[in-house]
Amino acid sequence: MHKIPVTVITGFLGAGKTTLVRHLLQNNQGRRIAVLVNEFGEVGIDGELLRSCQVCDEEDNPDNNIVELTNGCLCCTVQEEFYPTMQELLKRRDKIDCILIETSGLALPKPLVQAFRWDAIRNAATVDGVVTVVDCQALAEGTLVGDLEALEAQRQADPNLEHETPIEELFEDQLACADLVLLTKTDLIDRATLTKIKNWLEKEIPTGVKVVFSRQGEINPDLLLGFNAAVEDNLDSRPSHHDHEEEHDHDDEINSVQLILDRTFEPKKLTQQLKKLVQQQEIYRVKGFINVEGKPMRLVLQGVGNRFETFYDRFWLPNELRQTRLVFIGRELDEAMVKQAVMA
Repeated sequence: MHKIPVTVITGFLGAGKTTLVRHLLQNNQGRRIAVLVNEFGEVGIDGELLRSCQVCDEEDNPDNNIVELTNGCLCCTVQEEFYPTMQELLKRRDKIDCILIETSGLALPKPLVQAFRWDAIRNAATVDGVVTVVDCQALAEGTLVGDLEALEAQRQADPNLEHETPIEELFEDQLACADLVLLTKTDLIDRATLTKIKNWLEKEIPTGVKVVFSRQGEINPDLLLGFNAAVEDNLDSRPSHHDHEEEHDHDDEINSVQLILDRTFEPKKLTQQLKKLVQQQEIYRVKGFINVEGKPMRLVLQGVGNRFETFYDRFWLPNELRQTRLVFIGRELDEAMVKQAVMA
């Protein structure tokens, strides 16, 4: 059997990786795509969003095609979760045309690619290419990530993260390992600024790597799939700041709280309440699904800092519990206090 091509999608928190994967699934051009999602938090919100694409074969359970690695930074849990997960996926290789791996916003791409050198994996799968997703709006504002506090919270909250990397170096590693750089949120930037950003990026990436623009994750799948790069075989040409990095301690004060509530909420009132809560406690990120009374569809809520957005993603399923589920990531969060504030 041929090796299954694997595309690794890396990039910072909020750059648009999940949006990109959703678009690829919805425009798969007949490809049978399995997805591995590396998500922090006990309730895997990003994984749920991907499942809502509903593109899996009817005879397959969608849960079999989308796998969440909730143990934390994927590049640091390859032995605990990634390895057995890949083994299970490879048992179904006759039903899979390609695999997408969406890393967390802090994952170093190179250690993940190195895992494909293991005999049990290299004989059945190959890293077809690495796509680095870059937030154009953040670069235009002079930063590398849209919300630095949220990124730092994600870093500190991950108990399995074995590297504590300055974001500038992590960004350089993501670019150095890329076969393609995807510049997102380009519709929010004027043309002159966009040209400057593209010219700057092209000086920071390896020769031959292209920068491609994307709006809301929309891009031809043929541009992202089929690099045939066999990345695991030429890692020496992709230098990293962290090839020999030692372990670092973590800040135990950063934690996550999940709420599963059997009640409905009015979206505007809930958002107002959450904005108050963010002011009262040090909360960096909020995400989840809301049960809205009288609405047949599930409402997705995402908040970073003081900015919140909501949208309906799909209908509630007939056999699905209509629950409100929220995940909060912050510093020294008390579940009882968070719940009391949300229920107020």
